[in-house]
Amino acid sequence: MNRSAVALAAFVVVAASLPAPARDPPAYRPVRNFLHLPPGLKLGAVSGVATDAEERLYVIHRGDAERPILVFGRSGDFVRSFGAGCFTSTHGLRIDPAGNIWTTDNANHTVIKFSPEGKVLLTLGERDVPGDDDRHFNKPTDVAFAANGDFYVSDGYGNSRVVKFDRDGKFLFSWGKKGSGPGEFNLPHAVRLDSKGNVYVADRENKRIQVFTPDGKFLRQLAGGIAPYGLFIAPGDLLFVADGVKHEIVKLDQGGQVLARWGGGGRESGKFLMPHGITVGRDGAVYVAEVTGGRVQKFEEAR
Repeated sequence: MNRSAVALAAFVVVAASLPAPARDPPAYRPVRNFLHLPPGLKLGAVSGVATDAEERLYVIHRGDAERPILVFGRSGDFVRSFGAGCFTSTHGLRIDPAGNIWTTDNANHTVIKFSPEGKVLLTLGERDVPGDDDRHFNKPTDVAFAANGDFYVSDGYGNSRVVKFDRDGKFLFSWGKKGSGPGEFNLPHAVRLDSKGNVYVADRENKRIQVFTPDGKFLRQLAGGIAPYGLFIAPGDLLFVADGVKHEIVKLDQGGQVLARWGGGGRESGKFLMPHGITVGRDGAVYVAEVTGGRVQKFEEAR
């Protein structure tokens, strides 16, 4: 054996004996078994999740048509359900500052506003009738709220636009069309507002997030390469994105710099199968709804 071969063999032996390089610890850790389902209920595809001012957890899923929206207390105990008969395919779930619950249905083309008690207060769109005018949607996906009560609907699987309404549900205007340029969308799948009122649209199939003024003027884009199925903006304008292709959660600052990421495909705790809806509670806990996984996971920031 020549000197080079001997040296290489010695290097391999030494390297093999060295400890593996340490990995960065996870930024968030799962809270196992936090959710207590009522007897006889099995979650179907879980498409949305939200928390209210009292830190109650709201879950919308496709597994039980009589109990599509579930409410859980802070300890994870089941409180009640509502929404029977309202949905064909549940999609988005959000809670406005007054505690009203808003939902989207990506099959029957409606947006529904419920009171905190679960009473239907407002229905937008015509059930089972798609369209692209001021009275119809085509598979809407999400709702976001401005400080003055105006709201935005991402619309959606059929249309490629964002629609703005006033606080009473009067159509104001819409923007967007199918495409990949600035202000164009290929499945606007979620919509959120930052502290300045700018509108963030999860442009899912274009794998980016686009940012607009409250009047729909394009400002910039970020998160290129991330497939944003779910989107939430936490205090400090921190972005939490559910990437349904890579099955992971990504935390970004407002400039798009990655601050943390976790997950990967799998059924184990801390991994995901098509994360779809995401929200952050007032205590900083992150809740993730999985469509393929059929569950909700809770995460706390690692200390």
